Amino acid sequence: MPRWDNFPAAYALFVASTQADHSRTPPPDTVLSQGCGLVDRSGRGRLALTGTEARTFLNGQVSNDIEALEPGSGCFATFLTPKGKMLGDLRVLVTGPPQDEVLLDTERVALQALFDLLRRATIGFDVELHKRTLQTAELALVGPGARAVAGADDLPAEEYANRPATIAGSDVRVVATDMGVDVLCAAEELEGVSAALISAGAVPVSEADVDVLRVERGRPRFGVDLDETVIPQEGGLNARAVSFTKGCYVGQETVARLHWRGKPNRHLRGLRLSAPVPAGTGLLAADKTVGTVTSPVHSPRHGDIALALVRREVEPGDTVGTTVDGVTATVVDLPF
Repeated sequence: MPRWDNFPAAYALFVASTQADHSRTPPPDTVLSQGCGLVDRSGRGRLALTGTEARTFLNGQVSNDIEALEPGSGCFATFLTPKGKMLGDLRVLVTGPPQDEVLLDTERVALQALFDLLRRATIGFDVELHKRTLQTAELALVGPGARAVAGADDLPAEEYANRPATIAGSDVRVVATDMGVDVLCAAEELEGVSAALISAGAVPVSEADVDVLRVERGRPRFGVDLDETVIPQEGGLNARAVSFTKGCYVGQETVARLHWRGKPNRHLRGLRLSAPVPAGTGLLAADKTVGTVTSPVHSPRHGDIALALVRREVEPGDTVGTTVDGVTATVVDLPF
């Protein structure tokens, strides 16, 4: 039965009517701002660590404090080269009993680098590394109705909080996100779980629809906005992904030195564009390239916007040119 108790009444009635008349589909922005959108993110990369030293081991490989995590919690982190450049970022979830696993979720483009890093470093630790990308599936519920749809109203509000649950008779794990709830399940149960969530009020939307919200919130994606040339501070990730009180990890020296003594050459910024431009468009100031447009989207709230890594001499409030004739960009702080 649809769990619409927490949805706006008008939206619940609208979605109910679409089940009888499939030609009437709510616009994605309405779904994501008033109800619950559903995106299949099973294509992301997933690994798991087990063993008595799983957290201790991972703590020495990534930038955030993994040993401080309690069962049912998690965090965001980066994994780096010895020189502090990003190989990728990841979500870390500590499950607790009965599985006692540390789940790792990363962009697919960074999966092999993460697997190689961990595999090489496991020697001497009581830890086992498991592949989970093909064995599991991942669904994102986005919008104010996400918790109602997932039956997870009691899930703690903190991002990355997670617990086991049952949906359509399948064992799943629900995870709090900044935009709703993620549902992790076995790959063979994806179809049944997805159908149950749609029956409960979720409306399928595209990744491009959800990308608008991501850009509005100023959250960069590795492989889209960030790459192997970026140090976490340049990407605005220090507050979310880096601990400056934990023990050593790969790349720590560069990250700490830049944080305490240096100034990054670039900063992640928002752009308000005078007209749409494609990703990869250059940003120009005094005939000099000062950045590149990434993740351009059209926001119903803000118009044409994008993210960009911009040279530090270009400050919020400045207007710069682009390599598209006649189009300018105003640089702004994030989030929009």
